[in-house]
Amino acid sequence: MKKTFAAMAVTAAIFAATPAIAEDDVDLVTILTAPDAQTQLMAMVLTMQSIQAGASAHILLCGPAADMALQDAPETATAPQAPRDMSPQGLMRTIMDQTGTQVEVCAIYLPNKGVGPEALIEGVTAADPAEMGRRIVAPNARIMSF
Repeated sequence: MKKTFAAMAVTAAIFAATPAIAEDDVDLVTILTAPDAQTQLMAMVLTMQSIQAGASAHILLCGPAADMALQDAPETATAPQAPRDMSPQGLMRTIMDQTGTQVEVCAIYLPNKGVGPEALIEGVTAADPAEMGRRIVAPNARIMSF
């Protein structure tokens, strides 16, 4: 009886520690346009937390938020913020490096900025609007927009 109870307790502990994943995997699409550094950082925090909870993710940066993908990004994208001294660009790079999450800028961003793809940090590309449209309407998609 003691062995059965112990085995049940161990099994219960394992299941309690395992994140719940829905029957259908969640494909998170984070669309970030906000110019505010705190909003940009929070979008990255929530994207990372969603990945850690079992979602796959894709990040689309448009307008002023796409500046955080530049090699020569503005200080607002690279300056550390409290409480963990992380910057929007820094956490975005961590997400890319640790999870393989794809980050893209809107297709019209580079031409309207007057720069080419070489201006972007390594691993960030311009989005294909048709592919992005398919990703947004996919059955398992969840959209998080800032």
